Amino acid sequence: MTTLSNAEKLTIVNSKLKNLNYNKFSLDVDKISENAKTSPDSDTISRLNSLIAETDRQIAALTTEAALYATEEA
Repeated sequence: MTTLSNAEKLTIVNSKLKNLNYNKFSLDVDKISENAKTSPDSDTISRLNSLIAETDRQIAALTTEAALYATEEA
């Protein structure tokens, strides 16, 4: 079994972070679009806010994880 180096782990975590940031941006755009409607759906806005908050928590967790691997490589 091959063990991943810290640099490889950091690359994977950074890739996941990039995807989460893309997803968050997409959710933000969806929220802007929904709010632009004459009658925005409050349930949709609430759901989008929840998804954005969840994505923020995931980004924070992976940012912490990435810092660990970056420190170990230094």
